Amino acid sequence: MSTLQDPGASSPQLLRRANRQALLQYALRTGTFSAADAMTTTGLTRATVLGVCADLHGAGWLAEVEPDGDGTRRGRPARRYELRADAGLLIGVDAGEHTLAARAVDLRGRELASEVETVEVGVDDPGAADARREQVRGLLERLRARSGAGSAHPLLTVVGVPAPVGPDGLSPHGEAGYWPVMNPDLGGALNGEVLTDNDANLAVTAEHALRGGEHLATLLMGERFGAGLIIDGRLLHGALGGAGEMRFLDDVLVDSRGADGVAALARRWTTTALEAGARSPALEAIPADRLTAVDVFDAARAGDAVAQRVLERIGERIARIAGILASLLGVETVVVAGAIAGAIGPVLVHAREALPQVSSAPYPQLVASELGGDVVVRGAVETALRQLRENPLEVLGSHG
Repeated sequence: MSTLQDPGASSPQLLRRANRQALLQYALRTGTFSAADAMTTTGLTRATVLGVCADLHGAGWLAEVEPDGDGTRRGRPARRYELRADAGLLIGVDAGEHTLAARAVDLRGRELASEVETVEVGVDDPGAADARREQVRGLLERLRARSGAGSAHPLLTVVGVPAPVGPDGLSPHGEAGYWPVMNPDLGGALNGEVLTDNDANLAVTAEHALRGGEHLATLLMGERFGAGLIIDGRLLHGALGGAGEMRFLDDVLVDSRGADGVAALARRWTTTALEAGARSPALEAIPADRLTAVDVFDAARAGDAVAQRVLERIGERIARIAGILASLLGVETVVVAGAIAGAIGPVLVHAREALPQVSSAPYPQLVASELGGDVVVRGAVETALRQLRENPLEVLGSHG
């Protein structure tokens, strides 16, 4: 990496900013370093490196480290510096419909604290958006207190919501008001900069960090599901953040409720089968309003024919969606993610078997996520770290 050093090539302010940016990017990638180390990588002169290091040390982003050596070397030892990882906080949030999860990390990505709690208000409750905003704010205050970060500022908070998110951080007024409630404009309620994105986008970011790949889709499945898409190595957002929304499946799939996730499908298809006269002593014993996807998966493992057929149907649904994504976007790998991922193995067996019947080759690889229910918050933290590494001055903002 090289930066402008010719005063005639830019204004002094832009030159100073470029040099600070280069030094911070280098400090984020390395450990303890000397001026000579930084010169080799950044291409800056010794005088520039020493001046910028002194500047960043004074601003609190670099610490001066005691020099190595046994005291036998003659002359003044070279100054050494390292990033102050504790100088700021990065926060990732999964603001789901029913659960809030948050994680605080330092500038190196080391976890400092995490919090999980149940959402207190329903989507249709009066003032639901305001109540969600206040609950997230309170959760993050407790998270910061538990982090042990003292006076460190929250520099960037990345929030995943189950709604499309436009460039302005807001969601369109769709889904009978569901989207604006899920994304209640948190920017003004939280400290520091706030970046809001669709939860499936953050999930595919986490999966991409784990497994790589240029053409990757993540199906985030719970009550609903959406897709996070990385094509040609780039995360797709689309107009108003709508890339990966599955509303089109309402027209493609026979039952016209294509966006239902695994949890909703397992309940609905099991209840429908029982109402139609199918016999399942295990599932019939559970009141319909208490039936969960966990019950259906447990029954299937025990050999229940009704539950096994439901899992086969879910597998067929996933195969159709994977085939559409492969045909339309050239997706090579489809990762099924979310809290259900740990139990999705039997469903994916059915999905792989169904692919040749419902789509054409080449078929995408179907795999289960290894990140469980943490996938969105992991993606939120990864997004914050990437923002910091790519443009540290923007993240540091007024605190830099």
